[in-house]
Amino acid sequence: MTRIAADALKQIFFDARTQNGWQDKPVSDDLLREIYDILKMGPTSMNTQPMRLVFLRTKEAKQRLAPALSPTNLDKTMAAPVTAIVARDTKFYEYMPEIWHKPEARETFANNAPLAQATAQRNATLQGAYLIIAARALGLDCGPMSGFDATKVNAEFFPDGRCQVDFLCNLGYGDPSKLFGRQPRHPFERACQLL
Repeated sequence: MTRIAADALKQIFFDARTQNGWQDKPVSDDLLREIYDILKMGPTSMNTQPMRLVFLRTKEAKQRLAPALSPTNLDKTMAAPVTAIVARDTKFYEYMPEIWHKPEARETFANNAPLAQATAQRNATLQGAYLIIAARALGLDCGPMSGFDATKVNAEFFPDGRCQVDFLCNLGYGDPSKLFGRQPRHPFERACQLL
């Protein structure tokens, strides 16, 4: 492996910002597929891949989400070209015989609910981070959010209970005039230990 270019790091991390406003510019279904084809290559424990995505692209789909949004997230979500519901499949392990080299791994999770729950939550959230990185790498802006009523989102979009929402992420082309100032990050000395 080689180090990626500084411009790529700037686009994905240093210059990228959480967007609060959006240009009226569509995001194609082909681009959403390309994002998924990139993010699915990111690692998950035992290749579990528990994330499930629902891309809300129409006004009607967004209206279904609206009652679950906090007031501060409503307008920007309605204006975003796409809102991704990042969710976890609580029965991800049913696919283990297809995606893991040891088919008996299915029973490892099926017979241990706490392990399955922790694995689904941790790895779906991890895949959600890959979504943000892939979208930014392809030139989109992202607005990840946790200001919503998860019970309402699950009831509306996952009524059978198999999937559960982790977070929401608006996708599109950001309006720079709506950005907040960059907030401070923890220094290495506070956040890290070298042992």
